[in-house]
Amino acid sequence: MCRHLSKSAPIFLLLALSGLLFLLRNILTLENLSFHTVSTHIQLQNSSPTAIAQKGPLPPYHNPTFCSHLGLEPTPDEALEDRNLLNAIAWPKPPAHSSPAPLNQTSDPVHSLFAILPSEGRREWRVGGQLEALVQMHDFQGRPKRYGGDFLVARLHSPELGAGVAGKVVDHLNGSYSALFPLLWGGPARVEITMVHSSEAVAVLQRLREQRPNRVFFKSLFRSGELSETTVCIPCLPPSYPQEPLCDHTDPHTGEPWYCLKPKLLGCDARINHAMGGYQKPLYTNEEELLFQRSGARLYRSCHFRTLEMCFILVCFITRSRVNIKVVLRASGPDRINVLPKKTELENSSIKPEPVKYTPSGYYYQGSWRSFGGTPARQFNDSSSVTQCLTGKVIHMYGDSTVRQWFEYLSAFIPEFNLRSPKKVGPLMAVDGKHNILLKYRCHGPPIRILPVSTSELRYVANELDGLAGGPDTVVVFSIWGHFTSFPVEVYIRRMRHIRRALVRLLDRGPGTLVVIRSANFAAMNQERSMHSSDWFSLQLDRVLRTMFTGLAVVFVDAWEMTLAHHLPHNIHPPPAIIKNMMDLILSHVCPDKKMKS
Repeated sequence: MCRHLSKSAPIFLLLALSGLLFLLRNILTLENLSFHTVSTHIQLQNSSPTAIAQKGPLPPYHNPTFCSHLGLEPTPDEALEDRNLLNAIAWPKPPAHSSPAPLNQTSDPVHSLFAILPSEGRREWRVGGQLEALVQMHDFQGRPKRYGGDFLVARLHSPELGAGVAGKVVDHLNGSYSALFPLLWGGPARVEITMVHSSEAVAVLQRLREQRPNRVFFKSLFRSGELSETTVCIPCLPPSYPQEPLCDHTDPHTGEPWYCLKPKLLGCDARINHAMGGYQKPLYTNEEELLFQRSGARLYRSCHFRTLEMCFILVCFITRSRVNIKVVLRASGPDRINVLPKKTELENSSIKPEPVKYTPSGYYYQGSWRSFGGTPARQFNDSSSVTQCLTGKVIHMYGDSTVRQWFEYLSAFIPEFNLRSPKKVGPLMAVDGKHNILLKYRCHGPPIRILPVSTSELRYVANELDGLAGGPDTVVVFSIWGHFTSFPVEVYIRRMRHIRRALVRLLDRGPGTLVVIRSANFAAMNQERSMHSSDWFSLQLDRVLRTMFTGLAVVFVDAWEMTLAHHLPHNIHPPPAIIKNMMDLILSHVCPDKKMKS
């Protein structure tokens, strides 16, 4: 053993020196950031009227994909809306350099730091005010980044008080970012800023979305008698697609396109189901894979079994520092503040009020979600309060598994009727005859990554809405986003446009119908999931969704902020504590407390 260690001593010494140099570089970065951050803030203030202004317009969105031409030709108004929506979600791209950029020139969350800025020149914050933190991104060599495009998210939270609120991140397009937080509660609060993806990683995701829209594919079973065949199905047909006969399963009512390879022996009308097919691989180059490292590489995972040698400890530390998916940034100084009560009227008389720059949709306090504007949320903590609220109601739920969670939550209070459908597929139904409650769930149409579902049960939401009478006793809920993240945004816009038209028709013939729309939410991510289900894809779709339904008489459940502001880990299916807060919010709209509303 000693001989083995003596032979390895030079290696251990080299690795120890490397680790020491790495630590010293981080220490120097920490010492220098405070000055650099403040000086950067001063430069921003001097160069623009407000510290949160973006420097120059973003480039217009240009999409060279082959999905936009599918379906019905858009009208001039629809084409204009498409262009405005795509320009609104345009994302800054890194400057042109070798594709992709070398890892050491990309954003490194270990070197990147943030600093809480003083309020009105003093380190004093009060309820009703606003906190601002300035972020400076650095690369793996410790050099400040000079361009924007990193995907950062922020929250202000207080575990002691069960409080949390999502922050707003503003990209200054020069490597620095502002994070803004409203101060909504008194007491302790901690700033947390997370790099979800580097700007270079986002550029890769943009390329995948535009050039590889079929990286998630599907399949259908065709059967007639004892003869059956399975073929691949996709919504986007690239010009280079094999010139094989196709079955056109475009929906005749909405015009939503869907194609399957024609079976060799059977006709197109023999299609009996739809199912998830799989994921195309590989999609990343070797260099691109380095931009999507989560919770340690293979070497880091192996270190848990090699705890005796110092070299493995150092290698683990260095390897772990290369993680660049969803990494919390460090602060150059304190990351916690104490929020004081509001000033009295006398104290406020001589102080100019701070302009409101950012208002979230709500926040958590003592574990409960408190919404801004509209109907206040209240608690429904037992079966009797839920059934009393839903008495006489028919609730139609459409969409993906995130809205199926809501059905499962309510079916704990309303007896579920056995339709002999698979639990993860549906359709599902729950009935309470005593209280005259009917609850139904149905998944949305393709593209949906799902276990085999009969084509007779696979329906488009717009068509389902056209079959409802509506009225004051009808509640319509839908959530559609997670299965569209791998496709060009035009595919999602087209689907939402059909649903919006159907909702307008429903609200016209059934005044008083309550329509609830669930936004996208954060999910756990790793390298593979980033290819098709990154939070960045979800963010883009979420912005489109909110814009397209603004102005309609609908209720938004802001799952995006509700998952970001909460202390629990991100999951595509949020944990029970968040689901309960969502359901309390919905039930508060179904049967609002008139006294609280007034």
